[in-house]
Amino acid sequence: MDLKFARTDIDTKPKKADLEKIEASVEKEGSVIFYFDRENSHKDLLELQDYFEEKGKSFYLSEVKFGLSDNEYMYQVHIIS
Repeated sequence: MDLKFARTDIDTKPKKADLEKIEASVEKEGSVIFYFDRENSHKDLLELQDYFEEKGKSFYLSEVKFGLSDNEYMYQVHIIS
């Protein structure tokens, strides 16, 4: 599973997401929202969903459009303990 966080600027490359850091944030905060880049495969995000649902967490995945072009979107993931 190779996930990338959403870009903060159009010209930058997306930063890689570390599963251990994501899990630590969920445990610390209880409810966390992450934004992932459009370069992520839907299959990898579904694997992330399975991973957290097996741990008893609620997982919500949605696609967020921020422009008129078809490739101007990102994925929003909300994980709740």
